Amino acid sequence: MAAGQTIIAPSGFPAAGSGMRRMGGDVIAFARAKPLGAAGAAVLLLAILLAIFAPLIAPYDPVATNQREALRSPGEDGHLLGTDQFGRDVFSRVIYGTRISLYVGIGATVAAILLATIIGVVSAYFGSWVDYLIQRVVDTIQAVPSLILLISVMVILGPSITNVVLALAFRSSITTSRVVRSATLGVLANPFIEAAKVLGAVDLRVMLRHVVPNIIPPVIIVATVQFGGAILAEAALSFLGYGVPPTTPTWGGMMSAEGRVYMIAAPWILLAPAAALSLVVFSINMFGDALRDRLDPRLRGGMGRMR
Repeated sequence: MAAGQTIIAPSGFPAAGSGMRRMGGDVIAFARAKPLGAAGAAVLLLAILLAIFAPLIAPYDPVATNQREALRSPGEDGHLLGTDQFGRDVFSRVIYGTRISLYVGIGATVAAILLATIIGVVSAYFGSWVDYLIQRVVDTIQAVPSLILLISVMVILGPSITNVVLALAFRSSITTSRVVRSATLGVLANPFIEAAKVLGAVDLRVMLRHVVPNIIPPVIIVATVQFGGAILAEAALSFLGYGVPPTTPTWGGMMSAEGRVYMIAAPWILLAPAAALSLVVFSINMFGDALRDRLDPRLRGGMGRMR
């Protein structure tokens, strides 16, 4: 290569790191426009890291008992949040409880959104007797109170983490399918749907290529709401004794079996998981509201365009 000769990169390839810079700019713009939403996202990210690295962060085994250290107050003998009636470290159990809550929240939300999308899109797209039949089934299931339906499903399936996810996903998918159906009806009114049919596109291609991509924003918004609702529902089931088996540390189980009995003598057993649950659900709701404003142009108001 001759001295002074330079290599010119093809213009079709972006400069290295431009994608990361753009992503960083979007994050900063989002944080400035929606500080509460950004704070909620930060708390949610922290909860995910705690769940992933729980074995490294938790100072004690969450299920190991030690009667000599039962009902220690917070800060006593190296227990940051105290111990329960069996001598188990409350802080370690809260950390491991994050795993269960996020697993149930993410699993139930993903399964519910997938099933709701199928039900809602098929119902709205085909209409006629298909729509009528599906919607009557949805009406029938929605007529049953949600907690009664969840308990009934758990009694049939039995207590386990997977069954909790399935029960929550089933109930949420039915209610969410109405939102998906409404969004699909709005998309079907656009002329590009008729144009795709005229050009010979089959029904499956029209639904996957033209309908589903256009209903993603409202689906994502509903998913954030479902996420927090699934965590609360799992806590309610565990509180009533129909959720995850007692040997597994969960926030709802800690508030139920241990928290209710010792809420006067050892209030930290109840307050620690209740505070963690409230903080995570509140953060998810704040992040969901901010995401809704970001994805829906009609709700952006005067905050400006965020690239």
